[in-house]
Amino acid sequence: MHDLERFIDGFQRFQLHYFEQTPALYRDLREGQHPNTLLIGCCDSRVDPALLLGCDPGDIFTVRNVANLVPPCNHGLSHQGVAAAIQFAVDQLRVARIIILGHAQCGGIRALVEQRFPVDGETDFIGRWVRIAEPARARVAQQLPMATAAERQRACELAAILVSLRNLESFPWVQQRLAQGDITLHGWYFDLDAGALLAYSPRADAFLPLVCPLVPEDA
Repeated sequence: MHDLERFIDGFQRFQLHYFEQTPALYRDLREGQHPNTLLIGCCDSRVDPALLLGCDPGDIFTVRNVANLVPPCNHGLSHQGVAAAIQFAVDQLRVARIIILGHAQCGGIRALVEQRFPVDGETDFIGRWVRIAEPARARVAQQLPMATAAERQRACELAAILVSLRNLESFPWVQQRLAQGDITLHGWYFDLDAGALLAYSPRADAFLPLVCPLVPEDA
């Protein structure tokens, strides 16, 4: 019961802050949501997007899945939850930007890199899902054949973000908004080892620091 009590206490603090001390925000949110950003992040419990980015309720429309992946647009019956959320955010909420937020030490990407999945066959949902990023794994294996396991994992985490960015552009509503110049796509990476935030730069074709690691005071 300890965790449940923590959650209840946490909701009471949330209630006190947003419904007593600063009630105006939820008075406005009762009329509807108007986020400017769609963030596609990982299910990993260590990388809560709102907590990492200091967001209030209503700031970001969030989709979370294993390994923060975006499937390519297709007309089949699979992966429709993520596609539906993207369509809603882009077409209905008219978000101005989409951020794909990857992170270090991602278990989904590790499963892809190591090709180790918990089950086989029709119920291997994790394997089928993370294979969306197979182009990233193949690229890293070809370009870094002598890299350590840790180096391959990090490289694949970064490359998978680029795969998802490309897949985003396969959706017709995203294509239309890009052509109109009223939406932007961003690839970010939370380095939880260093406590830093990186962003993909198309010009440099590399992930560059947005927020650098903290420097120890005694350094």
